[in-house]
Amino acid sequence: MKTLNLYGEQDIRFEDTAVPVIQKADDVVIKVKAVGVCGSDISRYKKLGPYVEGMTFGHEFAGEVAEIGPAVEGIKVGDRVTGCPTFYCGECHSCLKGNLSQCEKLTVIGARHPGAYAEFVHLPARHVLPLPDNVDYDTAAMIEPSSVVAHGFYRTSIHPGATVAIMGCGSIGLLAIQWAKIFGAKKVIAIDIDDRKLEVADKVGADSKVNPKNGPAHQQVAEATEQLGVDLAVECAGSPITSEQILALPKKGGEVLYMGIPYAQIDMERFYFEKIVRNELKIIGSWNAISSPFPGKEWSSTLYYMSTGQLNIKPMISHRLPLEKGPDTFQKLIQHNEDYVKVLFYP
Repeated sequence: MKTLNLYGEQDIRFEDTAVPVIQKADDVVIKVKAVGVCGSDISRYKKLGPYVEGMTFGHEFAGEVAEIGPAVEGIKVGDRVTGCPTFYCGECHSCLKGNLSQCEKLTVIGARHPGAYAEFVHLPARHVLPLPDNVDYDTAAMIEPSSVVAHGFYRTSIHPGATVAIMGCGSIGLLAIQWAKIFGAKKVIAIDIDDRKLEVADKVGADSKVNPKNGPAHQQVAEATEQLGVDLAVECAGSPITSEQILALPKKGGEVLYMGIPYAQIDMERFYFEKIVRNELKIIGSWNAISSPFPGKEWSSTLYYMSTGQLNIKPMISHRLPLEKGPDTFQKLIQHNEDYVKVLFYP
């Protein structure tokens, strides 16, 4: 089968790999219909390199069941499904407490297990979730990143009527805008330096837009909230600059949710650090998308809100490409040669 395999920094190859086969009684082999490029994929391609040289990359996908093991129940060949790509050990302190996302050995397919930039992928049956009839493969390929965002929001104390600022309008930020609404936000402010991304933010429900090129973000947010600031500020850009700027957005006693990962040193100005202390902010980190009972309410909620249309994925998809375009596309992504939001490959 054709796959995209990561060999080193900026070395991803389109090549043939053996088709996965049933090895355990609970295995499910899935024909991949759509698979998305995650921001973490781009970072690993650009400067981090693979965990395992030559590993088949990718973890955001949906497809059709091609084969099942003899012990699999409730799933049959031909079913339309998605898969939770995340593995936890079940034995460490965090897992025994039920905090699966904090597992000491947390990993995903595409890292130490073959991933979904491939014609076929396999997972244990408990990782496989049937799709509602009205959720298409393009939308379903975004279930994993949506669950990542939902996991973060569940960690906050957001309530109906809250004001929320989303910093960074890539795919995670665009999903965060929609989850903020689902959680009851009355006003969602989208922040990005790219006006084209802000246009997409409009389409998925942002009430107000801020471009920091037009003035400091915290000043624009203050003006939009009668000088109070927001109840919750969500960092989705994953840059050193936004990681400090986000701290100036909440009101006194507000919350900051970090979902972006800078993969770089963060040097914080005193102005921003003092916001934590003087405004008595609550700082929340969020990692991955699973909870107990596995895979968690993040996944069931995402499937539900996709089926109702309250999670609107289509405006986020900027490129639909064959898998063979992978090496060229990843290079363009790190060079910012085109206007990318969400890229889907079709193996």
